[in-house]
Amino acid sequence: MIVVTGASGQLGRLVIDSLLARMPAGQIVAAVRNPERLADLAQLGVQVRQADYNQPDSLLRAFAGADKVLLISSSEVGQRVAQHAAVIAAAQQAKVKLLAYTSLLHADRSPLGLATEHQQTEALLRDSGLPVVLLRNGWYTENYLASIPSALEHGVLLGSAGEGRIASAARADYAEAAAIVLTREQQAGLVYELAGDSAYTLAELAAELSRHAGRTIAYQDLPQAEFQSILLGAGLPEGLAALLADSDVGASQGALFDDSHQLSELLGRPTMSLAALVAAVF
Repeated sequence: MIVVTGASGQLGRLVIDSLLARMPAGQIVAAVRNPERLADLAQLGVQVRQADYNQPDSLLRAFAGADKVLLISSSEVGQRVAQHAAVIAAAQQAKVKLLAYTSLLHADRSPLGLATEHQQTEALLRDSGLPVVLLRNGWYTENYLASIPSALEHGVLLGSAGEGRIASAARADYAEAAAIVLTREQQAGLVYELAGDSAYTLAELAAELSRHAGRTIAYQDLPQAEFQSILLGAGLPEGLAALLADSDVGASQGALFDDSHQLSELLGRPTMSLAALVAAVF
């Protein structure tokens, strides 16, 4: 039996969908804070169980009988380590045979501020004694696709990534890779550095937008503080604005680049291209 935490989130739901193509629904547990959100999965035969990272007892119940658990990192930046520690403790009590964790690309040496909690979680996993596999996910292409409406409105794509090359991949690619790892044997101890097959600069992303829009969308590189201020002005929460600006600067330092092709090797096919994903938005 495989348990997927955060199952109603954007990544978790895609992992469940990919698992359903590989195994009986009754052997999949969707662990979620609000089970009513996954009524459609329950109708398919998936076991939907209530689980909250902030409620350790709920995690114990959700993991009952589990062979493998996918810990999808919490979205609550600043609270992740304590929440992940609760999941790890529950997995220990359940004596799971494999705990997979969605970490960050090159988390052990990443300059991103986002990496700190992943580094701390990986340390907890090392000390746990559990069989662990690390899925170090790179950037989601969707993170940049979300900027397309604003870029089209203003005729400019803003960022702080300089000439940094970004080897992002679609969220669905990372989800499928997780499902593949969860349904394979002898994964304990492995570390996957997962990223897209090809990389691009934000100037190249702007050029791709221009081709589809039929007019020039320029890329304007900004200092981190200015970019963060613009994101705040656009209505983003302070923490998210700071995270995105810091991540762009990290991209300028190579933090979002990887050319090992481990993701496509897992998938057995090329990762979805930037051009195809941009075309789908248009």
